[in-house]
Amino acid sequence: MVKKVSKRLRELQAKVEDRPYAPLEALALLKETATAKFPESAEAHIRLGIDPKYTDQQLRTTVALPKGTGQVVRVAVIARGEKVTEATNAGADLAGSEELIDEIQKGMMDFDVLIATPDVMPQVAKLGRQLGPRGLMPSPKGGTVTFDLAQAIDEFKAGKLEFRADKSGIVHVMFGKASFSPEDLLINLKALQETIDRNRPSGAKGRYWQTMYVASTMGPSIEVDIAALRDMKTSDAA
Repeated sequence: MVKKVSKRLRELQAKVEDRPYAPLEALALLKETATAKFPESAEAHIRLGIDPKYTDQQLRTTVALPKGTGQVVRVAVIARGEKVTEATNAGADLAGSEELIDEIQKGMMDFDVLIATPDVMPQVAKLGRQLGPRGLMPSPKGGTVTFDLAQAIDEFKAGKLEFRADKSGIVHVMFGKASFSPEDLLINLKALQETIDRNRPSGAKGRYWQTMYVASTMGPSIEVDIAALRDMKTSDAA
């Protein structure tokens, strides 16, 4: 069954040429094509030359977006004893121990990030069925398994995001809101590119970067000139 493309999207697609755009030009066009009736996010879809079925070609890490995500991030923390109070005092939206694990097992998912202290991970592991499909399982690599709860809560609320390459080697990341200026979106996109380069899997062979597209939530895909983005200095983006 062919998905019907709306008239609105057809008209927006007509504005996008079939070529890689300079980064700032692509982000200006993303803003121009964000015409939905709700505040759209800015998304990046990046195809990498990796095969994540091999452990040395997997990418899972975090990026701190300098201009934030534009979203209110709800943080839940699973810990024990005084660490629960510490998490609440540090601004966690939810904090608890076994009772919070029970609630999540019953389907409560009222959070965007789940942080756990290392000592409760054996109990948290049994939430794999609930958390795994949503990418919410705490992990040391993702910065979500830690005893330093205050710092982790601050970072995720300020715009730190965890992301991973899917099984096709594609990274899907929300890197701001379409309402941001093109310049602020560029600063966030540059931070994302540098993070992906810095965390290149050891088993990645040949050409690492394949394609990069940006889009608003309901807008058309716009190809970005990857070489131009990588050649920019962070100070140029800023």
